Amino acid sequence: MEVEITAKINEIFDDCAYRIVLSKAGKGSENKYNKIVLVCKDLYYQAECFTEKQAFHFNYTIDEAVHFCKKMFGIDFLQLNAWSDRWEYQFSVTKKGKVFFKRKQAKSDGVPKRQTEHNRKKKYLLPEGEIIPPLRDMGVITEQGKIISHMQDKYKQINRFLEVIDDAVRSYLYESDQPLKIVDFGCGKSYLTFVLYYYFHEIKHMNVNMTGLDLKEEVIAKCNDTAKKYGYENLTFQVGDIGCYTDSVPADMVITLHACDTATDYALFHAIRWGAGMIFSVPCCQHELNQQFLPQELEIIGRYGIVKERTMALFTDAIRANLLECCGYKTQLLEFVDIENTPKNLLIRAIHRKTEPARIDVMRKYHSGKSHYQEVRELMEKFHLNPTLYKLLAEAGYIKEE
Repeated sequence: MEVEITAKINEIFDDCAYRIVLSKAGKGSENKYNKIVLVCKDLYYQAECFTEKQAFHFNYTIDEAVHFCKKMFGIDFLQLNAWSDRWEYQFSVTKKGKVFFKRKQAKSDGVPKRQTEHNRKKKYLLPEGEIIPPLRDMGVITEQGKIISHMQDKYKQINRFLEVIDDAVRSYLYESDQPLKIVDFGCGKSYLTFVLYYYFHEIKHMNVNMTGLDLKEEVIAKCNDTAKKYGYENLTFQVGDIGCYTDSVPADMVITLHACDTATDYALFHAIRWGAGMIFSVPCCQHELNQQFLPQELEIIGRYGIVKERTMALFTDAIRANLLECCGYKTQLLEFVDIENTPKNLLIRAIHRKTEPARIDVMRKYHSGKSHYQEVRELMEKFHLNPTLYKLLAEAGYIKEE
């Protein structure tokens, strides 16, 4: 049943459903809501969750909305209705677990109307046709702001990265009269750093203060020259690594893209040590656990090199996500394609819970009952693993035996 539900919900979202209604509570469900209505707002879904006397509102990215529906339907709710421009969907599960799915041509009247403009042409956070200096110098757009045909994928990928960050910033609480402090570790040539600064400063009109760190002096010198050329006064670059970086103002956001192997662990550790409110990390080359793994109970994984490598990469990021949860972060692993057109990988998005507005997290109750720490310890002991982030956090006293 779970496989069928997953496939059908994917189909509904792939059809750009603009309204989804979850209803008919499941027997024995502990869910406090009578009905949930999700409405597409172009770049995200707004969920309106109804109790007997109140309605609670949450915003979810498209990926989060898909995950949310898969978790809620078939357990807490047995009825799902959805509408797109082409189809009306009726999806239900009986008390005995039998699944019924039907779709029919959408009618022009008698169905819920869109509550927002939802054109087939996707609206991006970086507007098409606008002259954006970093994108122009990257060769993504022309001098007139037109997207170069063979750079369409890169343009979409950059916008996807901004969507992931923007969604987190919208739920992040900070003093509005203070600049949003952002540190980009291992910034390299800083294409994304410049684009992110442009987005916050020129489009969102936010007060931001960004710092890029890298070990290459010539790269940093060029980046500082470029920032001056663009007139980006609050964007600076420094030679150094995250372990030596100090600042009197704690970072609100730490970004680390493609820090190789355990460099990601050190970046995450220092972000936790600083108390960063938001962390965005795209790990790379997760070799450490691949060398430690002893598949005594899962020999099939160790038998094939590529299977072992990919499994250990997933283990690495799952452990990192759980350890961030142990340190007070609400953490997600999102599928992410970077701007260099590399194969799909994962982005770790972690938001410290103390920075979030008070809210009811309706997805959290599906946890297994074990603590995040216990899950990490079990995985480490079963496969003889000793990940760097665990060691760093344990030595610093951030995690301990429960």
